[in-house]
Formats: sequence, structure tokens, C-alpha cells
Amino acid sequence: MHAIIGTWKMSYVSVKEAFTGLEDGGSARDAISAAIMPVEDDPRYVSVGYGGLPARDGHVTLDAAYMDGRSLRYGGVICAEGIRNPIQAAILLSERKRNCLLAGPGAVEFALSAGLSMRDMRTQESLQRWSEAICGLDDRQEAYRGHDTVCVIALDTSGGMSVGTSTSGLFMKEPGRVGDTPVIGSGFYCDARYGAAAATGLGEDIMRGCFSFNAVSLMRRGAAPQEACDETLHDLCRRLHELDDPDGGISLIAMDVQGNFGAATTLNLFPFAAARAGESARLFAAHYGDLVTRIRIIPDDEMPDLSSD
Repeated sequence: MHAIIGTWKMSYVSVKEAFTGLEDGGSARDAISAAIMPVEDDPRYVSVGYGGLPARDGHVTLDAAYMDGRSLRYGGVICAEGIRNPIQAAILLSERKRNCLLAGPGAVEFALSAGLSMRDMRTQESLQRWSEAICGLDDRQEAYRGHDTVCVIALDTSGGMSVGTSTSGLFMKEPGRVGDTPVIGSGFYCDARYGAAAATGLGEDIMRGCFSFNAVSLMRRGAAPQEACDETLHDLCRRLHELDDPDGGISLIAMDVQGNFGAATTLNLFPFAAARAGESARLFAAHYGDLVTRIRIIPDDEMPDLSSD
């Protein structure tokens, strides 16, 4: 059995390519890299990698993480500048027993020592949007809602399972701000005995529920991926409702070791891409309402514009 799932429509094309690698016997680790790196390299996706929108100080800082489900080893970079593909750094760091989660200059120094490609992650378009916000030409004084993380879970034919995440975070975030993306147990978790999960949305809320670990724990106790996603999401939403503190937009994906997958969201629409053995890669839409997530395949004649996040 082999399978893959990735968040948002921005992952659809690269998830299809990565799934081909899995069909040819490739590893889950390689599939994560193949699915995430093209998103990091594409400036059209302004919440990930190159072209990512800056923090208040004009700097684009990147967060990424990777976890191997067999060894439970993980690696990640936090608030890193200039690493062309932070998921590569995260994968390499996961090979370490210690010092596997590095921030700021330490993450950059590691990437340079590992021979990874570097670049200025800002584009003319991203700098223009930042300049307008700083100069008051734009009324967005708070971070915008498009805080999308690319998250990918892959299962290979040998039973290997991995999860990876990558983001440039919130637009106009405070310098040094970190969301859930590189935080193990919140933004991602993977245990090849049971399954994996990953989250996207407002990290401050996701971390309040330790989303990904909770979803995998539910699968360990026998829940299907869809049940695990729904229960994890709805438990936190109910608690936030009790506190009169509505969530800022959260979505969650999960996959078990049989390649079954699920998703849950508080958004009106959360697109994600997925494929499993015997089936082609498709784009799905998760819809939220009345504490129930409904998922449907997006037919070819309804395929959205894939050129933005």
C-alpha cells in the first residue's frame, strides 16, 4: 500500500508527481521532498517559501519540519532566512539525535554547511505588498488570513511513513513569531505503527489543542482518520466556544497505515490533494457545517485556478 495527502490546492500538482514516485517504489521521505519543494520554489504561493510575504520588519522567515514515523526522529528549522528549500534542511536535521531543531542564524549556518541552496526569498510583488502595508496604503494592520502551510503525509510500499511541513508564516507577523508548523505534536506528528497528521491555519490556536499528536493518538486507539480529524477539531472548537474565543481558521489532515485519509476544517472550504494505491491523485474539498466535515471530489470541470494559494 502507498498513499499521499497534501494541504491546499497549491500541493495538487506536486502531490501527483510525488505519488508517481511512490508507485515506482520510492520512499516516503523522497515523496515529502518531491511534494513540498516545488511549492517552496513557486513565488505564486505567498505563504510558503520564495515569494512569501514578509514580517513587519520586511524579512521573510521560514519554518519547516519533517518526521520519520518508523524512528520517530524529527528535524526542523525556525525563523530561518534565505534557505531556498527549508524542508531539505528539516529532513537532514532529522538524521540527528540531538540539535535537530534549529532557529535563526543556527539554522542558516547548518544549511550552508550542508551545501543547501540559498536565495533572497523576497520578490518584487511581496515587497510591494509589505511596503503598502507599512506605509498605511493598506488597511491590513493585522496578519492576513492566508496563513497557509503546505503539509504532506506520505506512505510508501515498504510501510515507511513520513510527514513534512513548510511555511513562511503570517504576513506582517511580529519578528520572531513562530506558529505550529515546526512544533512537533501540534503542526505535525507521525508514528508508522498507527498514522500521521498535520495541521494548517492559525498556529496559535492549533498549538492550544496539540492537534497532530491528538489525532494520531486517536488512530492508535482505533479511530479512522476522518473520525480522528473530526474529534480533534471539534473538541478544541467546543472549548474555544465555551471561552467565547473563536478559532482563527484551522484545518487538519490525517492518514493511517492502510492509506485511508481524512480531513477536517473550520473553514467554509478547505481543498486538499490525495491519492492511494489503485486510485489517481485527485483534488478534494472539505466543507464545514453543523460540527460535521463533508468531503467531496472536485471534478475536472470544477477544477480551480491552481496558480495561487
